[in-house]
Amino acid sequence: MLPCIQKQLDRIRDNTSYQASSLAAATAIATGLLLLVSQLTAPAIAMRQQEDQQMALALVMPSERYSNNILATAKSFRLDGRTYQLFTAFDNGVSAGYVVETEADGYAGPIKLMIGLDERLQIIGVRVLSHAETPGLGDKIEVSKHKWITSFDGLSLANTGDDKWQVKKDGGQFDQFSGATITPRAVVRQVHQTLRDMESVANQQATEQLSAAEQGASS
Repeated sequence: MLPCIQKQLDRIRDNTSYQASSLAAATAIATGLLLLVSQLTAPAIAMRQQEDQQMALALVMPSERYSNNILATAKSFRLDGRTYQLFTAFDNGVSAGYVVETEADGYAGPIKLMIGLDERLQIIGVRVLSHAETPGLGDKIEVSKHKWITSFDGLSLANTGDDKWQVKKDGGQFDQFSGATITPRAVVRQVHQTLRDMESVANQQATEQLSAAEQGASS
């Protein structure tokens, strides 16, 4: 091979090796910086998420109703394929109610709901946390757009018969939206189902507490 060609090839190899080394070094530095930023910002992000969750809880469970750290009671449970996130409120050690996160199957996708219940499983409030329903139609489930969602306030399985937990078009007591019946129907159905599932959970807890008390008395 001619000397001039050999020199050119050596120069190309050296240049390629330098570029590869530079790229590797730059990638390592970038990765390190990303990890450092993630470590520095993670606590702030976690705190902000906790604050947002606390604000959401306050919409359906006023802080004067409980004295415990309600966020610390969070637990998930499944019942017949339905998934819930449950928060339990206590006031001086006595059960004061529950907050339940659940999802309804809306027209355009999941509708994330937060439902506040008192100790008798009567609804304190229901709010929509997120959804993808049609603007101007299905989005009336938002309390900022319409007062419809407040029609659940004060209701329970004890004071509202099963046949009433439907939109008026289906023979129930809840208004539907013009051109968007599927959305309110889905929310009503899921709120009703949540009450029924929470009744099962409350009965199970009561049974477990009674059993524990009996065991303590016999020991």
